[in-house]
Amino acid sequence: MSLPLWGIDLGGTKIEGVILPSLNDPKPIIRTRIDTESAKGYNHIIGQIKKLVHRMQEQTGIAPQSIGFGTPGVLDPVLQTMKNCNSTALNGMPLKKDLEEILNIPVILANDANCFALAETHWGIVKEKFPTAAVVFGIIMGSGVGGGIVINGKAWNGHHGIAGEWGHNHLDDSGGSCYCGKTGCVETVISGPALQKFYAGLTGNNLSLKEIVLLHQQNDEAATKTIQRLCHYFGKAISVVINLLDPDIIVVGGGVGNIDALYSEGRESLKKFIFNNRADVPIVNPSLGDSAGVFGAAALIAPQTGNYQ
Repeated sequence: MSLPLWGIDLGGTKIEGVILPSLNDPKPIIRTRIDTESAKGYNHIIGQIKKLVHRMQEQTGIAPQSIGFGTPGVLDPVLQTMKNCNSTALNGMPLKKDLEEILNIPVILANDANCFALAETHWGIVKEKFPTAAVVFGIIMGSGVGGGIVINGKAWNGHHGIAGEWGHNHLDDSGGSCYCGKTGCVETVISGPALQKFYAGLTGNNLSLKEIVLLHQQNDEAATKTIQRLCHYFGKAISVVINLLDPDIIVVGGGVGNIDALYSEGRESLKKFIFNNRADVPIVNPSLGDSAGVFGAAALIAPQTGNYQ
């Protein structure tokens, strides 16, 4: 009999936990959350995680044997400290070591985009419609841009722990400077805030992405230019991933991923840049919604999934 799968999704504003019966039964035994309160610092975040784990154990009577964690950055495989976290209190900290000490159990950490890709592979759109897919590229396009790779059901972290981080490849200098210290990253061009900034530059109006999309549907010129920019550069950016990885399927999550034009005009753009005479890889929306992150974290500790080390 398999042990229940514990997963925790560590976010900037909330920490969410779930216990699933098994890889074949993803109906949660419990799913709950607690505020991260990240402004109070690293040690407080660790304490909040411990509080959540104890609460889940008390409410279910199930003691964790290990826990999978989805994190907003990655654990450097050499230094064993966190890096590239937008929750900056985690950067430079030995999160895995500290969690194992305070919880007294083994933990597995993975980037939140890897967890997204894992969940959609085992329980989401990949399992539903593309069950034979061996290589899955999962994209999160929202306030930032990230990616995760799943190969034969396991998350691929890479030598530096940054596999799938296409959001910080150079795309176009017009994106300007990025928080990572480089210029023209994918994230500076096609993330939600980047598109809003572009629209504001054309009009002087600061609108939400939803408002811009609505105006595009009403044939507003500036909004249409903004969506055309998104589609053009999406095709260019994703062509690099396909040329290198050639995945069986690409799953696009996040708020920007809800824009319909990506799957028509964006695909047409891809055809211009891909090193092939066709571009027929399925590019699809996810099916798990906001469950993907925490479910994927739980999948990390399933014996037949988890990470490639």
